[in-house]
Amino acid sequence: MSMMAARQRIEAIGADARMGDALLLLNRVAVASVFFLSGRTKVTGLFTITDATYALFRSEYALPLISPVIAAWAAALTEHIASVLLVLGLGTRLAAAALLGMTAVIEIFVYPDAWPTHLTWAGLLMPLLLRGGGGLALDRALFKR
Repeated sequence: MSMMAARQRIEAIGADARMGDALLLLNRVAVASVFFLSGRTKVTGLFTITDATYALFRSEYALPLISPVIAAWAAALTEHIASVLLVLGLGTRLAAAALLGMTAVIEIFVYPDAWPTHLTWAGLLMPLLLRGGGGLALDRALFKR
């Protein structure tokens, strides 16, 4: 391989890596916005769970084997914390796993007919779970390998 060909190959690999990092950032922000905004509907002020949220978790969002109060708190906390972590790219795999688990619970127990939406969320979360946040994430800056 000539020097020119080798240089072109290295530049192509770098461009592919930058594209991958940009796509992972886009995944993080896109899916975080969905869950964060959902979390904000459950609270008022800085972080007070609303009576309407408790009512929803007693009826429409009722889950087996877990109290509505615990489920409401768990959902609101997960949506807020995991979303912020995803945007920062900090603990990306753990945050993605939490939101993917939440997506599975919603699909199985709450809205089984909403699978196209849940599949979209899973499609954004799976690369983050498998590859991490990418080069534009705090994970990469703090924990370089």
